[in-house]
Amino acid sequence: MITVHHLNNSRSQRVLFLLEELGVPYEIKYYERTPDERAPPELYKVHPFGKVPLITDGDRTLVESGAIVEYLLRHYDTAHKFEPTEEEDIITNSYFTHFAEGSMMGHLVFKYILTLVPNHTPWLVRPLIRYLMDSICAAAVDESIQKEIVMVEEHLSKIPPQSGFIGKPGVLTSADFMMIFALEAARKLTPQYTQDKVHINRWVDWIHSMPTFRKGLEKGGPYSYL
Repeated sequence: MITVHHLNNSRSQRVLFLLEELGVPYEIKYYERTPDERAPPELYKVHPFGKVPLITDGDRTLVESGAIVEYLLRHYDTAHKFEPTEEEDIITNSYFTHFAEGSMMGHLVFKYILTLVPNHTPWLVRPLIRYLMDSICAAAVDESIQKEIVMVEEHLSKIPPQSGFIGKPGVLTSADFMMIFALEAARKLTPQYTQDKVHINRWVDWIHSMPTFRKGLEKGGPYSYL
């Protein structure tokens, strides 16, 4: 039996979505963030990183979104429903599967951390620290985030409505399970860059409308990235 060690408001929501799509039995062990939004110490008993996504499957313990998604598809997609077969689709799927965490989420997380810094400084210097953090964001990550969002918007503009990232109507692949959280995070953390992106918003709303996604939400509990 697969166990998902699930933290509220986290990347592990994408794992629940995938498992619902696969129709694989699983159980959830729930964890709550600490008041300062950190993962609880109980997670360190499962894995030394103390982070999610985190699953156990028999005697295997896996972390990292991409590794978990690839593992679940390799072992449980027995009908190859989510496996692209054409060369261009394979390349596109591989790119966005790795781009989600390798580029986009790295920049978004860095920006998020910088926005939190002022809240942990003395109130007297907080305006100065906020100004410095905003300056670092503008110099280091904002341009990259904007370029990435524009690139994704252009890609989605070229595929039919209600299609996964490889452009086949109704067909999902690993890229979709990876990109959903990245785009949810972009909409929440940088709405100034995403609110006018018709194709990104249409795609995210389509994923959110899926019964399997909704069922994963019901099981996962509070999720602030909708």
